[in-house]
Amino acid sequence: MSARPVIVHTLKAPRVEVGPADASTQLHPAMNQASSAPEKPLYVRTRAPEWLPQVLAPVIGLALFVALWAIIAKVGGRLPDPVSTWHSAVDVFSNPFYRKGPNDQGIGWNVLTSLGRVGIGFGMAAPVISILKPVSPLAWLPIGLMVFKAANPAAIYVIFICSLWPMIVNTAVGVRHIPQDYLNVARVLNLSEWTIFRKILFPAVLPYMITGVRLSIGVAWLVIVAAEMLTGGVGIGFWVWDEWNNLNVQHIIIAIFTVGIVGLVLEQGLILLARRFSYE
Repeated sequence: MSARPVIVHTLKAPRVEVGPADASTQLHPAMNQASSAPEKPLYVRTRAPEWLPQVLAPVIGLALFVALWAIIAKVGGRLPDPVSTWHSAVDVFSNPFYRKGPNDQGIGWNVLTSLGRVGIGFGMAAPVISILKPVSPLAWLPIGLMVFKAANPAAIYVIFICSLWPMIVNTAVGVRHIPQDYLNVARVLNLSEWTIFRKILFPAVLPYMITGVRLSIGVAWLVIVAAEMLTGGVGIGFWVWDEWNNLNVQHIIIAIFTVGIVGLVLEQGLILLARRFSYE
C-alpha cells in the first residue's frame, strides 16, 4: 500500500487595498502625527502691564475734566477756558517769588507763608477736652483774634485746634486695638513699663498715629485757606480772595490747583513716612 501525500494548508492574511490616504499614513507616520496637532494661532494675546491702568486712569480722568471745563467755558462765557488759564499759569509761575509790597507778592511767597502757619499750628496740637471736637475750626477764629490781637497768630491758633482731633481719635483707636496676647506675654516676661512702651505699645499704635497725622495735615491745609480769607495778609487763601476782588478768575483757578497739588504732595509724603515706620 502506497503512502498518501500529506497536503498542508497555509492561511494567508487577507489582502487589504491600501488607498492614497492609508499609504501616506504608513509611509509617513511622523508627518501624519504632526499634521494632526492643533495649529498655533497667528498671534498670542498678552496681558497689559499692571502699571498701565494706574497711569491711564488719571490721564483719562484729567482729559475728561479738561474737556468738560472747556465745554462749560464755551457755553457759559464767564468762566475762562483751559487754554487761557494755562497761559496765565505760565505767567504766574514764571516769577513766583517777586515782591512789590506787603500785599503784592508772588504765589511762591503766599504758599510758603501758608505752609509756615500750618506747620506751627500743626506742631502745637496737643490733647484737650474732647467735647470741643465737634466745634468748627473757623468758630475759633474770633477768639484767636481777640486773644492774640493779630491775624497771623490767630490763623495758627485755628490750625492748632483743627489738628487735635484726628490725631487724638486715631491714637485712642490704636491703643484699644493692641492685642491682649502681647500684654500677657509682657506680664509673663516681667517686662518693665518702658520696655512695654518701646517694644509693644509704640509699634502697635504708630500706624494709627500716622493715619491721624495724615488726616490732621489735610484738615489743616483745608482750614488755612478759609482762615486766611478772613484774616487777610499774605497767604494762599488771602491771594484767592484778593484775586476775586480783582475779578481775576484765572488766578483763582490757578490757586485752586495749587492748593490741591500742595495737599497731595503733603499726603504722599506722609504715606511714605507711614511705610517707613510700619511694623507690620
